[in-house]
Amino acid sequence: MMASSHHDEESLAGGGVHHVVRSGRTVRRPVGPWSPTVHALLGHLREAGFTGAPRAHGFDDDGREILDHLPGEVAHYPLPDYVRTDASLEAVALLLRAYHDATAGFLPPPDAKWYQPPREPAEVVCHGDLAPYNTVYRDGVPVALIDFDTAHPGPRVWDLAYAAYRFVPLTGPDNRDFPLPVADQARRLRLFADAYGLDRAIREVLPHTAAERLERLVGHMHEQATAGVAAFARHIADGHDALYRADRAHIARHEEAFVAALLR
Repeated sequence: MMASSHHDEESLAGGGVHHVVRSGRTVRRPVGPWSPTVHALLGHLREAGFTGAPRAHGFDDDGREILDHLPGEVAHYPLPDYVRTDASLEAVALLLRAYHDATAGFLPPPDAKWYQPPREPAEVVCHGDLAPYNTVYRDGVPVALIDFDTAHPGPRVWDLAYAAYRFVPLTGPDNRDFPLPVADQARRLRLFADAYGLDRAIREVLPHTAAERLERLVGHMHEQATAGVAAFARHIADGHDALYRADRAHIARHEEAFVAALLR
């Protein structure tokens, strides 16, 4: 255990579900049953040479996990202009590829617990919430990923589908976060896939998987709200689930155009 000192703590922006604070060069976050497994993953990433994630330093006297504070800017909504560039999108794809490749050799502890259930085939350890708000940028360039609470073993495409939804993005006309014509979405989706190095098999199912991923997200939100998690109940009250459903319908409606762009 490491001692904590609350007087020097600064609340960080974001933290849609958890209250996160900075203390000096560290971040303190609430823990769950999955936290020791996530710490083992972060240790593996460092040993594998992947530096785009924080190191874990155990837990403080208040039971919170202690992580590196990574200098830079986290991209919250409304998205800054640097997140919207093609160069930034391609850099995100390269960062995700490096992360996925680094996780491929990870052997979870025998008593491993995950926030999300593992999915087959377990090709990599999915981050589980790949989005600008979990990405650290420096000088407009994505350099690191944060918040690994939702990490879990699964296929690459499951993680990539949500990342494409968030970063391309594959959002419908009612979503004002980053509106783009379908043609531009298809073009940027191809850039993302090319930068990551996606094979044909994943390209063929990526848009459909993105729609499936949003359906699962809405289901998870309602499950958590029913279980009494106030943050998810608030998200539903604010209409987030309706927006995700509309975005899912948008992806399904234009799936053929997205697949055509990916395979061109």
